[in-house]
Amino acid sequence: MASQPLDTHTEHLLRDLAPQVLGVLLHRFRDFSAAEDAVQESLIAAANQWPHEGLPDNPRAWLIRVATRRMTDRLRSERARLNRETAAAAEQSLFVIPSFELESDAQDDTLILLFMCCHPALTPPSAIALTLRAVGGLTTAEIASAFLVPESTMAQRITRAKGIIKSSGVRFHPPSSKERAERLRAVLHVLYLIFNEGYTSSAGPELQRLDLSAEAIRLTRATHALLPDDPEIAGLLALMLLTDARRTARTGPAGALIPLTEQDRALWDQAAIQEGIALLTGALQKGSIGSYTLQAAIAAVHDEAPRAEDTDWPQILALYELLRRMSDNPMVALNHAVAVAMVHGPAAGLDLLNALDQDGRLANHHRLDAVRAHLLELAGDRSAAIAHYRAAAKKTASIPERNYLLTQAARLAEAETVTRKQSPAG
Repeated sequence: MASQPLDTHTEHLLRDLAPQVLGVLLHRFRDFSAAEDAVQESLIAAANQWPHEGLPDNPRAWLIRVATRRMTDRLRSERARLNRETAAAAEQSLFVIPSFELESDAQDDTLILLFMCCHPALTPPSAIALTLRAVGGLTTAEIASAFLVPESTMAQRITRAKGIIKSSGVRFHPPSSKERAERLRAVLHVLYLIFNEGYTSSAGPELQRLDLSAEAIRLTRATHALLPDDPEIAGLLALMLLTDARRTARTGPAGALIPLTEQDRALWDQAAIQEGIALLTGALQKGSIGSYTLQAAIAAVHDEAPRAEDTDWPQILALYELLRRMSDNPMVALNHAVAVAMVHGPAAGLDLLNALDQDGRLANHHRLDAVRAHLLELAGDRSAAIAHYRAAAKKTASIPERNYLLTQAARLAEAETVTRKQSPAG
């Protein structure tokens, strides 16, 4: 077995395998919290051993074997505290140590885990948070950022969700048609949030986390294959493909953020765009239009414009008007304000932002300051735009976004200096 370091490829492999291993342990032991702890211990063991020993022939089986041993060690410890008779009975009924052979397909395990975490015993926010943690591999801080709540609040929510799953006695099995219908809305929202975190990471040195966005697309494809006639699943998959098609053009050679208006559209993935448009067309023909389908339609308008200045902003504004009627999402309202500014002028967009100042969900979010800075720049108020670009930079934990915002502020400050030098009073 050749030795090799724990490089980026192996880190991505561990992330991909974690929910699959968790699914296997849940199927066997039915203890969510303990299974998650065991999976984490197996990942730590892999990170410590693989760089020296090399990748095993079957990394997934290796992780399952180590995690299962951790689980059985834990169960033996618990049994030691029980009465000898009770322990003997439990040995035969609950704590049978399983073999290390896999009983189901890896992708099926992840999809089952996805639907299991969206159990109706949980509130939708708790189900979504737990699934993002177990299936998406997001940290508590990343999930808190997606929900616009403090990290401590999200940690408590996830802990309670694990407890509810354990006490409910839910079994790890493929969902019935009734269970799919009950949980589908939460499942789609989870996939949407995983993709968003992958497409624009909320923190860290990289703008994008390709492992997350790719996994979101894979799971959405699997869900679409499971329910091919559901238009909103098709709409969500279309949205992901139409958005992900721009991925290569979003960053420069050093990873710097390139905004949509400045991207080289020749780099956009035309095959993904065509697939997304075909999915969107099929969803619209079914006559039921949901929020993901509308967002996919907005993405399609952007993708079909050969140049930024050719973008059909009136059509985008009309779509955002429809989307706002069915969604209380502050980010939708923020994007709607941008569309209004592009159609009716920056002053109209800024008026809408004033109302969003009262929305506590956006109080400390950098995007409100970033959008206000952009519209102020369009309105010709450089000083105010500089202040808000800098304020936005202070609030984001994403280094590429922070660098971009500070660069915008510096560009305007330099323009201000040149203007003052050229003015008669200067």
